[in-house]
Amino acid sequence: MRIIGLAGWSGSGKTTLIKKLIPRLIARGVSVSTLKHAHHGFDLDQPGKDSFFHRAAGATEVIISSGKRWAILHELREEPEWDLPHLVAKMSPVDLVLVEGFKRDAFPKLEIHRAENGKPLIHPDDPHIVAIAANVPLPQAKVPVVDLDAVEAIADLLLKQAVPVAEAGAVRSG
Repeated sequence: MRIIGLAGWSGSGKTTLIKKLIPRLIARGVSVSTLKHAHHGFDLDQPGKDSFFHRAAGATEVIISSGKRWAILHELREEPEWDLPHLVAKMSPVDLVLVEGFKRDAFPKLEIHRAENGKPLIHPDDPHIVAIAANVPLPQAKVPVVDLDAVEAIADLLLKQAVPVAEAGAVRSG
């Protein structure tokens, strides 16, 4: 398995780009999984459902299964948040893992930049940014810049820059 991240400020279009990239990569014969970091708690089960009651009662893990999908809900309780390598180790093998978030971790990332957000580039301060997808020219950039709408070119870049999972460190850069 190989891994690469998409990093950017909120509203930069990371999720929108991932939604466009996945079908293009699959059409190339690449199996893809995603890993999304949330900055807050989240729920996949709903109050009133059995899985919610199991989790609320104290179960560490709840597996929900049907003929169409399955999911594991794991409550950390008082444990620290899991790092990227431990989470990826839980995933079934695929060709490429696209990571949204984990921007402080040491693995290659494509920065997504929209000028209208008014936010600075992450690139100069993160040595793991290998390229930028932007909706404006960035002559100051010291890494390759690709147009944010050039989805095929971005797919090429991601496949070229992704590294084996074993090379993606869990070292927080700040």
